[in-house]
Amino acid sequence: MGRECGVEIVSQNQALRKITFMENIQSPKFGFISFRWKPALAVLLTAIGVSCTHAAQSYTADIIVYGDTSAAVVAAVQAKKEGKSVILVAPQTHLGAMTSAGLGFTDSGKAYTIGGMSKEFYHRVWLKYQKDSAWNLQKRSEFNAQGQGTAAINNETQTMWVFEPKVAESIYDQWLEEYGIPVYRNEKLNREKGVRKLGKRITSIQTLSKKRFRGKMFLDCTFEGDLMAAAGCEYYVGREANSQYGEDYNGGRTTLEYNGHHFKSKISAYKAPGEPSSGLLKFIRPDPLTPEGEADKRVQSYCYRMCLTDYEPNRLPITKPENYSPEDYELFARYFASGEKPPVMTTSRMPNFKTDSNNHGAFSLDFIGMNYEYPEASYEERQKIMDAHRQYQLGLLYFLQNDPRLSDEIRERWQKWGLPKDEFTDNDHWPHNLYIREARRMIGHYVMTQADCQSKVKTPMSVGMGSYTLDSHNTHRYVTDDGYVQNEGDVEVRLNGPYQIAYGALIPQKKDCSNLLVPVACSASHIAFGSIRMEPVFMILGQSAATAASLAVDSKKTVHEIDYSILREKLLKDGQILEIESK
Repeated sequence: MGRECGVEIVSQNQALRKITFMENIQSPKFGFISFRWKPALAVLLTAIGVSCTHAAQSYTADIIVYGDTSAAVVAAVQAKKEGKSVILVAPQTHLGAMTSAGLGFTDSGKAYTIGGMSKEFYHRVWLKYQKDSAWNLQKRSEFNAQGQGTAAINNETQTMWVFEPKVAESIYDQWLEEYGIPVYRNEKLNREKGVRKLGKRITSIQTLSKKRFRGKMFLDCTFEGDLMAAAGCEYYVGREANSQYGEDYNGGRTTLEYNGHHFKSKISAYKAPGEPSSGLLKFIRPDPLTPEGEADKRVQSYCYRMCLTDYEPNRLPITKPENYSPEDYELFARYFASGEKPPVMTTSRMPNFKTDSNNHGAFSLDFIGMNYEYPEASYEERQKIMDAHRQYQLGLLYFLQNDPRLSDEIRERWQKWGLPKDEFTDNDHWPHNLYIREARRMIGHYVMTQADCQSKVKTPMSVGMGSYTLDSHNTHRYVTDDGYVQNEGDVEVRLNGPYQIAYGALIPQKKDCSNLLVPVACSASHIAFGSIRMEPVFMILGQSAATAASLAVDSKKTVHEIDYSILREKLLKDGQILEIESK
């Protein structure tokens, strides 16, 4: 359940008493003027929209967007298109998160449900690859890859659903530049003391560098929901019990039904096969199983979506990682020896002989069970978790290419792959972002559940659509009662059609906050979020959240009070798809 942390709540009188020091005031009419504040004058200046700039580096805009995800970029651009001043505060240097960090094999679901700026992004990708200069390593005629659920290149709709990481990042940067949006990079929220509230309203946020950002509306566009949590909003980490929302696929999953990534062979979990006294193999947790359908705090596994290449002129070989131990991959060696012919990982083709490589199989890129602490961890602890995932995946690649326990066929198959020289050039050619499939999830004004995704209930006030499979990766690698290793938590349940996403899932409960929208760590149960959590949908929700924030600014209302009929009209005008007949 959620908790309050890092919130400074002040009354109006307290706020006025605090404003008694010398400051430089930036007036849109009179430029910079210096004088001593008085309470009455402070109220007057606030009323006429004068912003402050002083030694503590304070910045003001109508809308403050916090995050570096695809949703953050889209939200910032949409706010500017609505005529609002906006500042994008990005925790990291690079923008776009997963879309620009290797996830080029778009989880499109039903592409006809993707509209607005989300569709525009994929149109901009298409435009990029219409230029011969984009095909610098490969002839366009040689590229015949397929997309996921749709054609990789759709010339009819002028969209392209597969792309290189650097192309995605360039689109986000150019988008922001086109609209003249100020971006403050590498500015992490002070999660302990950085959020100030006046009653239920956030008045400002401060980053670790002591920059303070003041706004009328705030958007938390992070995977982790850091701003949402620091603002005192209720949230959940882990899997709810099925009984909580009347679901079928939440909570513990002792059944292997719908689990496509489990061990089909009986593989001993112990260092000395069949001998518990020898201890468990590496990365198998001794934790007890969560009973079927019961709640726990486990989150689905993370991995890096690796961009690999087999094009020799652009390939950097995989070198032996520091602290590499072949025993870390003993379970995979046994997996291979069992005769299952493990797929290892995907190598979905991107332009210019590159891949989007994702988890595939019982032992693959997902570092199962090694991320439980991440959602609530400090920045330093999160970095350690990210480093461990990187070490694990680079070690797995090196193991596949060199370990004598594998066949010549397997080693030769993987020896051709390496890291591309022209991607992630400031990070040793490794993706900038770990795939945070799930962290905190707000418990907001409306909670999206399995029933919404399966269209068994009428979802209120649609602000976009989802259509992807109910998809949770494994959460736990454990020992069965008879001493064998098994994975738990993977769910892959197809939907009959697309579904609506409620505006109420983007906003906190009234008791928590009145001027915050959360389009990424949104209000959804674990299993519903497993479908919502796709990059095109995050962009859809980012646009809708920014439109709602702009409407709240114009009407001087809270996010709970805005007129949905006006919001709906604006979204439809901007190309958002809010409903669709069954296909």
